[in-house]
Amino acid sequence: MTNELGMRERKKLRTRNALIQGALRLFHDKGFDETTVAEIAATADISTRTFFSYFESKDDIVFYDERARLARSLELLTGRRPGEPPADLLRRVLSDGVLDTDLERAQLIASVPALQARELHLLFDTQRRLAHALHRACPRELDLVDAATAVGALVGAIKMAIAASRGRGDDAEEARKAAERAADIALAGLNSLSGNRAAAPDQ
Repeated sequence: MTNELGMRERKKLRTRNALIQGALRLFHDKGFDETTVAEIAATADISTRTFFSYFESKDDIVFYDERARLARSLELLTGRRPGEPPADLLRRVLSDGVLDTDLERAQLIASVPALQARELHLLFDTQRRLAHALHRACPRELDLVDAATAVGALVGAIKMAIAASRGRGDDAEEARKAAERAADIALAGLNSLSGNRAAAPDQ
């Protein structure tokens, strides 16, 4: 029975991955609005009805990994090392890759108003939850407003740097370097904030 359950789970995972890869390929080749759910389902050799047991809509495929990435970020923030400065903690979250931006997907989202609106909603919720987690991890160094400011500055800096880089025609590698530079600038500001708070006398 255990082996049968394992086989079913592996089959479901393979089908889900096939749907994701097939959908992203179709979005790239045909366009998001022009791609139908039936076409996506066909790439995984399943029916349209079965598609909806994996995703509620084709929009969901574009953001298929958001929950997992957020969960990993929260896990890392919860596991702050003793004495680890807040900026180093956030850099560790970045280095783990959970805040990396898929440039091709970012370009797709930027080209579809409905996806832009969905991303803004997800981004606000993600930043809110990360800010609370950062505050809980570093309560002596950052109050909640500081933590929210740090997360907003970091995420905003990365996204704006990528948008500006791609807007001037940079390739993917140059855009990644721009994102790394933006993160350095934002984290330097957090280091300054943390230092000032640590040096301030207790009230």
